[in-house]
Amino acid sequence: MPTLSVFADVPPAQKLEGSLLKTYKQDDCPNKMFLAYKVCMNNEGRPWVSSVVRQIRPQIMQDPSLNHEYRPVMGMKSFLQASLQLLFGKHSPVIVENRAGGVHTVGDSGAFQLGAQFLKTWCCDYQIVYIISSQKEPHGLVFQDMGFTVFEHSFWDAKHLCMDPNMLLDVVEAPHGCIFVVGNLGNCKLTQHQWAKLLATMKSKQIFPFFDIPYQGMFTGDMEEDTRFLQYFVSGGFEFFCSQSLSKNFGIYDEGVGVLVVVALNNQLLLCVLSQLMNFTLALWRNPPTTGARIITSILCNPALCEAWKQSLKEVVENIMLIKEKVREKLRLLGTPGSWNHITEQQGSHGYLGLDSQQVEYLVKKKHIYIPKNSRINFTCINARNINYITESINEAVLFTSDSKKGVLQDNGSQLE
Repeated sequence: MPTLSVFADVPPAQKLEGSLLKTYKQDDCPNKMFLAYKVCMNNEGRPWVSSVVRQIRPQIMQDPSLNHEYRPVMGMKSFLQASLQLLFGKHSPVIVENRAGGVHTVGDSGAFQLGAQFLKTWCCDYQIVYIISSQKEPHGLVFQDMGFTVFEHSFWDAKHLCMDPNMLLDVVEAPHGCIFVVGNLGNCKLTQHQWAKLLATMKSKQIFPFFDIPYQGMFTGDMEEDTRFLQYFVSGGFEFFCSQSLSKNFGIYDEGVGVLVVVALNNQLLLCVLSQLMNFTLALWRNPPTTGARIITSILCNPALCEAWKQSLKEVVENIMLIKEKVREKLRLLGTPGSWNHITEQQGSHGYLGLDSQQVEYLVKKKHIYIPKNSRINFTCINARNINYITESINEAVLFTSDSKKGVLQDNGSQLE
């Protein structure tokens, strides 16, 4: 008699991502290109790793004093201190007053998993989460699984091809006592007056901020500038959480190093929050992996290595800006219809091309250039070897779809006659 499996009624999960990459890998075209990698690429088309990381990693591995004992549940103290000072600055009030702390988390979503669990348990009145970013964020699923009601909004205005700061300013529509998960604020330019209005509304509505800092230093090349917006909330007397990812800006993607940062009104409140987070951490992963944390700590705590690392980030940002400028200029020289200034107006390695679904489909099916349906690509995937093919293909896609639309309008006009 056959044994019935306990998993017999388990269906395959809905595919959330990866189908584009799978299609790309199955494509036999020798000229195929994938422009949606998550990691930063170098000029050779390989994942970028900071030269300082390559220098320090062998030294750590060969250190005879290194042991492999379990590390503290919260993470290495030196790592957490260095990470917090990187985020806020050594002389920030939250550092000086000892009211900022952190927990070493696992992977890109670990901080959101831990933070969401804490908020669900200890802040029961906060049931609604607004996720506001320049793209659809995967951590929305984390909050949904925790039972929060989640609303997602994007800064990107596809109609006008720009980032719309009004999406963040429309907090007047948000209910009292909700959570704002905000990411990629570097692309959302607010005036001093707008910042003051935003903070006043959030405070009056008791909105709890949960920030996402996925790659500090890779937006503008300036560490302080990339997190300057946090100072508004610090000076405004806000308490908040922050997901600080340290994998991308060091180029150690497989290490998945992050920190859940907590800012409280005073040290006593901070210690209470951290104690509860430690209990959740014991249940989730107990002890964080330390290889990535050791690499980061060794660099941040050595002034010469830290300066060299910051310089490597500036070079990456300068290269990204140069790539965008070249793409925009080549499209202009090709006479591609439309304005392409939005390409250089966006900061960071990823940005929107501003193509519609028909143009994206043309690139994928006709030119074997794989990009997401929203046309948000990784500009570091473009280099000297492929930029001409990519820009010529974009021009071709725009012209083809323009001709198609004209043909449809002419046909409709003939029918009316």
